[in-house]
Amino acid sequence: MTSRAHLWFVGPALFLMVVILLLPILIAGGLSLTDYSLGNTGANYVGLENYERIFTRTTYEKMFGATFRYVFVVVPLTVGLGLGAALLIHSLTRFGDVYKTIYFLPVMAALIAMAIVWEFAFHPTIGIVNATLERGCGTFLETWTWYANGCARSFPLWLTDRDYAIWTVCFIGVWQGFGFNMVLYLAGLSSIPPSLYDAAEMDGTTSGWERFRLVTWPLLGPTTVFVVTISFIRSFQVFDMVEAFYPQGGGPSKSVYVMMFAIYEKGIQQNLMGIGAAITVVFLGFVMALTLIQRWLVERRTHYV
Repeated sequence: MTSRAHLWFVGPALFLMVVILLLPILIAGGLSLTDYSLGNTGANYVGLENYERIFTRTTYEKMFGATFRYVFVVVPLTVGLGLGAALLIHSLTRFGDVYKTIYFLPVMAALIAMAIVWEFAFHPTIGIVNATLERGCGTFLETWTWYANGCARSFPLWLTDRDYAIWTVCFIGVWQGFGFNMVLYLAGLSSIPPSLYDAAEMDGTTSGWERFRLVTWPLLGPTTVFVVTISFIRSFQVFDMVEAFYPQGGGPSKSVYVMMFAIYEKGIQQNLMGIGAAITVVFLGFVMALTLIQRWLVERRTHYV
């Protein structure tokens, strides 16, 4: 009885892990091999046909293109801006909490509500973005009237032009996400002992860049690995902003047709649970790969240290 006492402690956790995590993944994997739809009494086994469609059809090529374009734009910018903002705030002696609050506000704001605000801001005729650009363009080029008029007419349709829609969504994603990374980096900076900077100064390190390169950046390694991994996962999960802007199809010419929206469209809107589950499994594969890479980097760094 004593040897099995530990099961009473780990049993509930294992049960919840199976029910909440493993079982839904197994169900999604099983559904991805069928043509199941809600309301049907049964489903036909189709094997890997759903996965073949995902990796061969043009619609899903656009899905991967939009997803990776968003991820590989938003992640570097949110990580870089988050680190820069954290370094600036950490160096302040006054009003640091004010700047933390300002930068973190987009993270706390309801993105659906903010998406409506951005939709008005990027409106081609009444939006503040084009109005500001038009005024600035006209002022800067006021001595060349013929070119200023052409410049005013060339402002893009930020949310409805397929060449600009994904970049506009990326911009909003950066605005919304870098404050979260700033908080994580501030926690990492707070854990660095000041004595290390004193030791580096005694060794002749005087410039701010050298202090950052030799002391700050190496000690922020584990934090950076975590921040990058979390940023990748959050970027892959982008959905609410795309659904708010383009509820009927993932943007102009599917240019903003990201994976989470594709899961929602196929599984919920079109009731194609099989293909929706297949996209979900592919999405989970990307997230699992990122998690394993993060674990490998952390263990590799720990081994060398």
